[in-house]
Amino acid sequence: MAEEAANLVDPAPMLEGMRARIAEVVRGKDEVIELALVAVLAGGHVLIEDVPGVGKTTLARALAAAMGGCFSRIQFTSDLLPGDVTGVTVLSGGGDAPSFSFRPGPIFANIVLADEINRATPKAQSALLEAMNEGFVTVDGTSHPLPRPFVVLATQNPLDFHGTFPLPESQLDRFLLRLEMGYPDRESERSILRAGGGRKIATSAIEPISRAELDALCAQVDAVRVSEELEDHMLDLVAQTRSDGRLVRGVSPRGAEALYRASRARALCRGRAYVIPEDIHALAVPVLGHRVVARQGAGQGGAGIVAAILREMVPPP
Repeated sequence: MAEEAANLVDPAPMLEGMRARIAEVVRGKDEVIELALVAVLAGGHVLIEDVPGVGKTTLARALAAAMGGCFSRIQFTSDLLPGDVTGVTVLSGGGDAPSFSFRPGPIFANIVLADEINRATPKAQSALLEAMNEGFVTVDGTSHPLPRPFVVLATQNPLDFHGTFPLPESQLDRFLLRLEMGYPDRESERSILRAGGGRKIATSAIEPISRAELDALCAQVDAVRVSEELEDHMLDLVAQTRSDGRLVRGVSPRGAEALYRASRARALCRGRAYVIPEDIHALAVPVLGHRVVARQGAGQGGAGIVAAILREMVPPP
């Protein structure tokens, strides 16, 4: 079945079209757009750490529009309850034959923007865990499958720690990528201003691809080849994080698998049916940086140490 789906479309023009349509809305962020597409193709989730107003919501809406999927936004606050995320069972009907029915929460969407996730309590944050890892939620003992594809784009502000609850390590590990949007370059910001400061940049004009085409693209990720030499290079990198004295904890097997899967998705985005060292090196920090813990006094965070390890390694030819 996967081979039949993979033969439906040529991935290069399809992915380039999606990238171009999103870039019309999210100005000057080509690398971020590519990473978001990598997450979709690899079936992973994205954590975006950045200041407000740099286009995180616009990226999520544009991505959903390009996929032809539905978009949902959850504003995480200190009083948010797990049922506000997953949904609740409600009593319906009346008289002698009342019944219970499930009312889905905002998590039932293809692209879910979990805005300022670290402002919610750990109990509310944990409501995302099963959904992100298993693809379904359980309410009152009944499991409810989530739509496919299902991608969570969570945001948090790294500069504002007042009234926040840091994400637990188990939840950080559920994110395939951790990245920053960053400020746009001068000319991109000029185009944003001329478009009305973002108010007139509509995602409704984005022409979506079909569900069959999206399924075919995702299926082709599994067909991307990774040579044994590059597998060894990935495993060497992972092993280095586990033995480096600057780190308290290195990359887990789940993290290694995430890098493997993301590298294949990036290769497909670049129009290749095989992974090259550049794919691994471009993704190592966004995929592994949030999965390691730096030793106190190391002088830099986990992402910086992963980048330093990469610089010390010699990639295969």
